[in-house]
Amino acid sequence: MGRVGRALDGALAVGVTLATLGPLLLPDPKPWWIIGLGLAASAPVWWRRRAPLLVAVVVGAAMSIMVMWEKPFLPFGPLLAVYTIADLSPTWKRLAAIPAIVAAVGASLVLPGENAETFRLMGTAFVAAYALGTSVRASRSRAAELAERARRREQEQIAGVAEERTRIARDMHDIVTHSVGLMVVQAEAGPVVVRSDPDKAEAAFAAIADTGRSALTELRGLLTALRSPGEPLSQPRLANLPALLERSGLDVESGTTGNPRPVAESVEAAVYRIVQEALTNVRKHAGVHAARVTLTWRETLTVEIADDGRGPAGGTGYGLAGMRERAAACGGTLSAGPGRDGGFSVKAAFPLE
Repeated sequence: MGRVGRALDGALAVGVTLATLGPLLLPDPKPWWIIGLGLAASAPVWWRRRAPLLVAVVVGAAMSIMVMWEKPFLPFGPLLAVYTIADLSPTWKRLAAIPAIVAAVGASLVLPGENAETFRLMGTAFVAAYALGTSVRASRSRAAELAERARRREQEQIAGVAEERTRIARDMHDIVTHSVGLMVVQAEAGPVVVRSDPDKAEAAFAAIADTGRSALTELRGLLTALRSPGEPLSQPRLANLPALLERSGLDVESGTTGNPRPVAESVEAAVYRIVQEALTNVRKHAGVHAARVTLTWRETLTVEIADDGRGPAGGTGYGLAGMRERAAACGGTLSAGPGRDGGFSVKAAFPLE
């Protein structure tokens, strides 16, 4: 409880005490023991937040004794104590307090022989105090629930932004390493064949241009997504795989087994990017110019990229880590290591619903 809360509690305690003791002191002071009972029936509300039930017992007992000789307009201390029980006490304590409150109020009305009008007034006052406390408690719980929902939404938004940044970083890595790497290979081969085989040199330069245009298109899509967070990011599809294999700069043998079926766009994009990154690694590390890409449709969609090169290569890049992250993001798995017939193999499996 903050400083404002303590100040409010102090003001309530002073107000209740003055409202209870005022009629006992003015215009003619009552006996000291009546004033003492009035003080006991009001001042303890200062501690109502620390011990709601104990305060209710103290102020209720003092008021019940005092009404035998002196009738206050309203039992302010017991009313505030009942409000506090409804507002702050746990459920079991609130439920246990209801019959005790009814019994205490009834006894304080029956023993002095109060009339029906007093019964109605006191009953209405105590019911209203309990209902008000319950309402405040419900409002506070609702506010806390809304705050928790807002906090969770904020956390989800932060996580979503981080996930989107990671995905864009992976796409950027794949686009740059694949496209620029292929352009470097073609550019290095061009001068070698430009005199001996002009047609092949022309094809190499055309491949550089095509690869550059494709990379620019994909990078433009990424930059558009960064500028406009609400703009959906265009993702590559399985239908784009043949074009990827054709411009990979490798002799790629491709095959499909099983019956293809529709899959989520995220899975299609993950397969495309994994193939793209794996072929880039073949070109950079395997020491060969051929690879095999196989799609298998069974209970899972499995894509395998294998080569007959020199096997695993060391390095500290993000290629394999990025491929594993892509597979995991779609509920799949990825393994990489020596192939069955030598060389290196990358295999990713995605569950099919």
